[in-house]
Amino acid sequence: MKTKIMPLDFSNVDKVYETEVSCFLHPWAKQSFIEEINNPLAKYFVLLLNDEPVGYVGLWHILDEGHITNIAIKKEHQGKGLSHLLIKEIIDYKNNNHLKFLTLEVRESNIVARKLYEKYNFKIIGERKKYYENNETAILYSLEG
Repeated sequence: MKTKIMPLDFSNVDKVYETEVSCFLHPWAKQSFIEEINNPLAKYFVLLLNDEPVGYVGLWHILDEGHITNIAIKKEHQGKGLSHLLIKEIIDYKNNNHLKFLTLEVRESNIVARKLYEKYNFKIIGERKKYYENNETAILYSLEG
């Protein structure tokens, strides 16, 4: 199993969009990813497995802060530890770019993702009631230092 992480670009946006659609009930539009490629504050990384895009993570880098916009692994590749590679990549980006902290929000019911973030020392800093389309609460996390 050969893995590689590279920046999102126009050559892999279709596969990233496929990942998005396979993972989320309300996926981002393909155009949103194209706009993120052109956004100087957005940093997106694509995980390749044997040269095939199977996941991605996105970050907005604003001043000395980072906000993780999304992380996804194609359904058929979930449970293999690949999301750890993406979290490590984004933490490395944080450290290499001297960001004070990373933030994110996640569905309260997404226990798998919450355990992943907590494994990497993300701490709960709050919640947003009725944040998602189905009125589900968003749990807010931060990684400082």
